[in-house]
Amino acid sequence: MKSFTRFIPLLVIVVLMLLVYLLDITEYLTFEELKRNRELLLSYVNEHPYLSPLVFIGVYTLSTALSIPGAVFLTIFGGFLFPQPYSTLYAVFGATFGAILIFLAAKTALGDTLKHKAGKRMQKMRAGFQDNAANYLLFLRLVPLFPFWMVNLAPAFFGVTLLTFAWTTFVGIIPGAFVFAQAGAGLGSILDSAEEFSVGEILTWDVKIALLALGIFALIPPMVKHFKGKKNA
Repeated sequence: MKSFTRFIPLLVIVVLMLLVYLLDITEYLTFEELKRNRELLLSYVNEHPYLSPLVFIGVYTLSTALSIPGAVFLTIFGGFLFPQPYSTLYAVFGATFGAILIFLAAKTALGDTLKHKAGKRMQKMRAGFQDNAANYLLFLRLVPLFPFWMVNLAPAFFGVTLLTFAWTTFVGIIPGAFVFAQAGAGLGSILDSAEEFSVGEILTWDVKIALLALGIFALIPPMVKHFKGKKNA
């Protein structure tokens, strides 16, 4: 019975994910829906200045924990509803809380099993990842080469500690969250016009290069450690 209970958090998340897709809740995470309901939403934020941030963070947390596509939209949405730097912080807190939930669920359910069943090569990869976990995770957060949900799950299987996972997630997503939240701050004028809006317009080459540079900076310590080890060998 005890061995089954560790799967409950992960099963709950999977069931909720299925419900989200069956009910097609993701259709509400569109700019069309935002344009249609923006006056109502802005009014709610003005009338509930303390509750509305908590609601936003809660929705963001749930969205991240359930790996619902639309984190970028929610960050832009937050930038539209709240001023900087609060919009960035709300998005970062929501994403971090949600990531922690799925990380803990995966680690509790599958972490120990994979650790014992992993082969020698996997164990070696696991040890290498643990030695430089903070730097690797910062790179993966700063440079979104892989889906956010994948970076939430992989550390759970590689034995990364909760503290390391939490702080690297929080710090690593700040630059990207700031960029998208800042774009959301100017969304009102675009919604008033007939202009088309796309995420691609935000991720300019300047932004991509800046994020890549930050990511490479995070990898410098393990690279130096690696070459030092080779030199001393």
